[in-house]
Amino acid sequence: MTDASTGRSGFTPAYLDRVGSSFTDFLGSSAPDLLPGRRTLPALPVGELSPHATTIVAATYAGGVLMGGDRRATMGNLISSRDIEKVYAADSWSVIGIAGAAGIAIEMVRLYQVELEHYEKIEGMTMSLDGKANRLAAMIRGNLGAAMQGLAVVPLFAGYDLDAAEGTSPGRIFSYDVTGGNYEERGYASVGSGSLFAKNSLKKTWRPGLSADAATRTVVESLYDAADDDSATGGPDPVRRLYPIVYRVDAEGAVRLTDDEVAEVAGTVIAERSAAQSQEG
Repeated sequence: MTDASTGRSGFTPAYLDRVGSSFTDFLGSSAPDLLPGRRTLPALPVGELSPHATTIVAATYAGGVLMGGDRRATMGNLISSRDIEKVYAADSWSVIGIAGAAGIAIEMVRLYQVELEHYEKIEGMTMSLDGKANRLAAMIRGNLGAAMQGLAVVPLFAGYDLDAAEGTSPGRIFSYDVTGGNYEERGYASVGSGSLFAKNSLKKTWRPGLSADAATRTVVESLYDAADDDSATGGPDPVRRLYPIVYRVDAEGAVRLTDDEVAEVAGTVIAERSAAQSQEG
């Protein structure tokens, strides 16, 4: 960008100095106030005053990995949103699901998306899946002060490993804690208030080598089970046509399943549960 009157560049020196491939590091040196972790913290815990997103699940299958999230956000004992989106494509080969303080989590996701895009533009290549997981861990660590005030963000990250060795599963899942601890999960994982119930469901229905359709059923059913026992997790809502958001990541990249596709799976689960309940009655 050039000023027409002076002929000089409109960029500050920070924009012209290639200090690295991290957009977060660039913000830290040129505009640190824009980073979520650098803001002034409230004096008292304020977690219950902000909407919280809940319950994200992920499961691997033969060709990659799936991630799904319910649509409810809560603020204390109130439902603050019935149609929040909690699962996003981080880049072409990975997805991220958010649990915790919704506003900070969504902002972190957007910054993370720019971080990965910036790296690709600077380096001319896609960051490795391990590198992506570690970059996200650093962002979570930067939010530790806010987390101690009740504004924690605990995402779930998954992706297709382009460097996976032949014969190994290309789908990988990473979970985190509020301090930025990074843990690779095997097969399936869940985070959020309904994670205990979702993980118990996944434990019973997931198995190695599932097809994409079977894994989709496993993910949707685990969210249904979580909603059945956790008031902060929203179940399928046919009246409002609100269904879990589900992403599939495989050799073709990250693709969001359509509402109709998810509704069909959820409808099958509901019909089977209704039939079983009728037989018991």
